[in-house]
Amino acid sequence: MTFNPFKSRYAVLYAFALFFIIASLLMRIVFTILSFQETDLIFSSGITILLKGSVFDFGVVLYFSFLYSLYLLLVPQKFVKSSINITVNYVIVFLMILVSVFSFFAEFTFWGEFESRFNFIAVDYLVYTYEVINNINESYPLPYLIAGVVTITIIILLVIKSSGAFRNSFGSNTRFKSRLTYSLSIWLLIAIYAMAIDNSWAEKSENRYQNELSKAGVYSFFSAFKNNELNYQQFYSLLPDDRAFEITRRLLKTPGSAYTGPSRSIRKNVSAMEGQQRTPNVVMIVLESFSADFMKEFGNEQRITPVLDSLAKQSLFFTNMYATGTRTVRGMEALSLAVPPTPGNSIVRRRNNKQLSTIGSIFESKGYRSTFFYGGDGYFDNMNQYFGNNGFDLVDRGRKLAIGDDYQTDRRRIPDSEVNFENAWGICDEDIYSAVLKDADAKFSAKQPFYNFIMTTSNHRPFTYPNGKIDIPSGLNRDGAVKYTDYAIGQFLKKARTKPWFSNTIFIIVSDHCASSAGKNEIDVAKYHIPAMIYNLPGAAPFRVEKVCSQIDLYPTLFSVLNWSYRNNNYGINVLDSAYKPRALIATYQKLGYMRNDSLVILSPRRKVESFLYNRSGNEQRPEKVSDQLINEAIASYQTAYYLYSKGGLKK
Repeated sequence: MTFNPFKSRYAVLYAFALFFIIASLLMRIVFTILSFQETDLIFSSGITILLKGSVFDFGVVLYFSFLYSLYLLLVPQKFVKSSINITVNYVIVFLMILVSVFSFFAEFTFWGEFESRFNFIAVDYLVYTYEVINNINESYPLPYLIAGVVTITIIILLVIKSSGAFRNSFGSNTRFKSRLTYSLSIWLLIAIYAMAIDNSWAEKSENRYQNELSKAGVYSFFSAFKNNELNYQQFYSLLPDDRAFEITRRLLKTPGSAYTGPSRSIRKNVSAMEGQQRTPNVVMIVLESFSADFMKEFGNEQRITPVLDSLAKQSLFFTNMYATGTRTVRGMEALSLAVPPTPGNSIVRRRNNKQLSTIGSIFESKGYRSTFFYGGDGYFDNMNQYFGNNGFDLVDRGRKLAIGDDYQTDRRRIPDSEVNFENAWGICDEDIYSAVLKDADAKFSAKQPFYNFIMTTSNHRPFTYPNGKIDIPSGLNRDGAVKYTDYAIGQFLKKARTKPWFSNTIFIIVSDHCASSAGKNEIDVAKYHIPAMIYNLPGAAPFRVEKVCSQIDLYPTLFSVLNWSYRNNNYGINVLDSAYKPRALIATYQKLGYMRNDSLVILSPRRKVESFLYNRSGNEQRPEKVSDQLINEAIASYQTAYYLYSKGGLKK
């Protein structure tokens, strides 16, 4: 008599596998429909997506099955029909379905935000459950969602029961030898997947959407978790270290600068070329998720940034600045360290990031007091730890004062009495600006020059802000959050203009990253284009800087305008220098981009190097061979940055 595995003890496990694969297929079809215009699907690519997707889905099923298959192997035959075994089976399968349904829901919301399967961002967010859960609760009806997930789980469990799978399992007489064969087969396949099926197998198409559709969310999540820090030396194209530093030092050498460190360093002295040094206060407002195309200056006709559009006409205005990454911590890294983004975590989030040669340390050498302001809890993204260990005082909305932190600095919690509005991510921008004004007044009274780094929060989902401030209801959409962000800046500057310190204070307004990084290409250049302006420069006429440049160039440019001589250990270049050659460094946590004029080089793990010709007017990237010199510049920039961080070369 032929043995039927679907009537064995493993019948329920097979039924669960069938449910998961069908549900995953339907999810993949839904994502394809949602992003159909961007996928450039033809018949062959559609088949590839389905085949690769089924491989990843089967892998997820295998991982889900590990513990259950172990239980099915070990339970003696005489206990199969016992009430305890029946209960345990139902509980295990219920939990497996519950986790699956929840992951499908989470994938759907994640795709809506990033048009991507789970990645490094999802791993990051898992660490900060308070902020994420509250964000979900304020963006969606969480009690109804939980009830819905549980209800769907119960329905699926009942469908599996009605199929007879549980009856077949409990009524079976599967011998130990057969059970061992089944379980060992599952474990062997798991081992094969762990060793041979890497998530990068899905990343063979030039179309990013096709790659993402080929993946499975849970598989991608654990792949990102495993790869959250990447060793550049191990995974990326290399030059001999001495050659890499030779190229980098040539790229960073400017008139008036002189290298002072060993050949494998970029430490240098920069001498002012002409004029008297000026030391105004500096207030930098970092706008959360603020794309250049929100502004009328860049073609937006919705009139949601009237304040910034007006300020741009009165400022040193960078019209072609690009963010280094797609996360707030990348923007902080670029604006505080002025270094290329190394693969994996931002340096803000890593170990060994204390006492670095930051922009703040340059201000410190000029007698400034530096303060980091954040409307949320500075524990998030390791902000307090990073800034506190690099010479900044801290002002945040932390739920409690830090205990046992290993940094010695002034940390102040914004009290409830000074908060008018708060959501999951922190207090509204108006409230954080009130704290900045109060702090500036105190420092001015003490005759203390100040440098303030302000991280805003209002332009972030759930897009809520105080009612009655603008003509778009709170929580409606991103446009409302952008308009409120713009309004709050206007109110801040209106109050600042009444202060005695205003005339001697520069205001930098710059974005940390764009609102979305999703695009047809793995690195979509347009999704890195950010606004940046320096307002209230003493004695300086408004000026538009049209050259392509990077976030890391902002402060070297400012220091040149202020005629500063200083020591530095960064990669930023004065954009106003006549010898400046336009370039931008743009990256994901794995892909490292280097753009010079319209040529783009992308470095990827497995020592992969790609090059493209970028058409700005159409935002198109066409594969194109570029010079070896440009490729070497890209490799040298990222290789040396990783080398210096890993060897302690970015320390003071």
